Amino acid sequence: MRCPFCSSDDTRVVDSRIADEGDAVRRRRECTQCEERFTTLERASLKMPYVVKSDGKREGFDEEKLRRGIRRALEKRPVDINAVEAAIHRIQHRLLTSGDREVNSRIVGEWVIQELADLDQVAYVRFASVYRSFQDVDEFSEEVKRLQTQPSATARRRQMSLLPNSDNKHKP
Repeated sequence: MRCPFCSSDDTRVVDSRIADEGDAVRRRRECTQCEERFTTLERASLKMPYVVKSDGKREGFDEEKLRRGIRRALEKRPVDINAVEAAIHRIQHRLLTSGDREVNSRIVGEWVIQELADLDQVAYVRFASVYRSFQDVDEFSEEVKRLQTQPSATARRRQMSLLPNSDNKHKP
């Protein structure tokens, strides 16, 4: 690693720690020439799959686009930002672990809907109404009724799993 202060190629690691919930390693380094210290962050370089849109176009996965869509649905809703970031992280993890080079945008949309259902029911209905293109009030009403018959996200999280090694997360 090159020193950002004097550009020397000779640096040494002084300290290493796990960062970002185990997804990265934070390293404290020292330059052997100028003795300045600096921090680096190391994480796996994984290639996200392409997203195939409904018109057949392929585009690279855009985390900011995902974040904007989720935030738009959650606008003016009392949801913790850490919960939102965790949901985004879970969606990205599903994309990475899918093993596919391309993922249909419909699948990603359904994952977003599942995460929103766990975060906030109003945001879920907002997103679903646009994403699933509700045509009239009846479709909107049916979705709200269906949502009312399901246990709340809090109740689902509290529910114990019947299977060992399950992630305890029910998806609608």
